[in-house]
Amino acid sequence: MQTIKRTNADPTGLDHLDPTSTEARDAKHLRRIIAARKGLEDAEAELRAAVAAAREDGDSWAAIGLALDTTRQAAYQRFGTPK
Repeated sequence: MQTIKRTNADPTGLDHLDPTSTEARDAKHLRRIIAARKGLEDAEAELRAAVAAAREDGDSWAAIGLALDTTRQAAYQRFGTPK
């Protein structure tokens, strides 16, 4: 197995791999991980936008906490302070 060398110019380390001496394999699981991570990022952004819109419309932290299945304090700690 060849060692991956990461650099600032090539954070993946893939530019250093020699395709003539590196065994190729299907990266379907890695693509699935990347897609799931992207889905989480998108869902987190949507959740933050929905909470912000609820607050702008006057919904209380208690109501938002109920919608999130958590306490008002936990909802405020997660979403009440700018990130």
